Amino acid sequence: MPYNTAKFIDCLWLICMAIAICGSVYALFAAYLTARMTSRPAAKTSDFPAVTILKPLYGAEPDLGPNLSSFCVQDYTGAVQMVCGIQNAVDPARQIVAQVSSSNPSVAIELVSNDRQYGSNRKISNLINMMERVAHPVLILSDSDMRAGPHYLSYVVGALQLPGVGAVTCLYRGLPGPGLWSRLAAMNIDQRFLPNVLVGLRLGLAKPCFGSTIALRAETLAQIGGFAAFKDQLADDYLIGDAVRALGLSVAIPPILVGHSCPESRFSEVWAHELRWARTIRLVDATGYAGSVITHPLPFALAAVALGGFSILGVGSVLAALVCRALIPLQLRRIEPDTQPSLWLLPFRELLSFAVFLASFRPAPVTWRGHTYDVGSDGTLTPN
Repeated sequence: MPYNTAKFIDCLWLICMAIAICGSVYALFAAYLTARMTSRPAAKTSDFPAVTILKPLYGAEPDLGPNLSSFCVQDYTGAVQMVCGIQNAVDPARQIVAQVSSSNPSVAIELVSNDRQYGSNRKISNLINMMERVAHPVLILSDSDMRAGPHYLSYVVGALQLPGVGAVTCLYRGLPGPGLWSRLAAMNIDQRFLPNVLVGLRLGLAKPCFGSTIALRAETLAQIGGFAAFKDQLADDYLIGDAVRALGLSVAIPPILVGHSCPESRFSEVWAHELRWARTIRLVDATGYAGSVITHPLPFALAAVALGGFSILGVGSVLAALVCRALIPLQLRRIEPDTQPSLWLLPFRELLSFAVFLASFRPAPVTWRGHTYDVGSDGTLTPN
């Protein structure tokens, strides 16, 4: 082998080993933060102001009924209104909303059906249409695939009442359904998204606001321009949080987890969903996203094995990457005992995540709830 070629391979081996080692250390730190994320007490509200929960819907997605019902069965003594929105009069979500309403008579559940569009982001158009039926001053926007525990409203409203808080958002974990692809989708949330956010928060690198929960007062929403200010944006949830912070207010994250239903039944669904997430994150923070390459130790450890001829160091880096990454779901299971780590799928999950990471750098349309969009460099959506 020519000297220059051998030197180049040695350099590649060294780079791959360095990333694999850094990634394993990162995973250990993430596992530590995962174990501690609910260690501080959550503030519960004491005066229970009236609340309106906003649920933009699209289709009769799996588990929609149980997800909506979970927001109705709360230990919250204040008035609760749920406004659900659809953009097609024959949307099958209509029947599910009716069933949830009849099963939860204590909650005022209203359905808004309006196909008016205000911009490229159809969810935001749905929300704008829904606002005309809002009855209460505290608003809680939550995606349709979220499932809440019985203390959710008390904790979220309690956090919103803390001094200087303008909005509240929540971390979430995956709730797998039947089948391999659903389990892999939930693993991505539990083993990548959640620990990455925890590390970002601890290091001061992340300022998140998630569609799992965006709670704010109606007056705060008006101050940031209402939902109409985000009508053409892909990362609407993040930008809402950014706009609240621009007012000099903070976005609080109470130490609770909500559930994210993962109904994916095919590889194509997992790929499309995760690719849209990845591109959204890249648009929000390009530098930080590129730096997240160190959160993928296994592919680089495998590359080190190939480049180093199955050396002890290379093989050891593969084992270290797997063990350190496995600690994250094991710590999460201590907090949420019903979590299913599925450690036997870990190697495939890690390689799939790295493939999504690489693919996210390629400019391409994104698919969102049955519609395809081109995404501009500033995050604006244009129907494809």
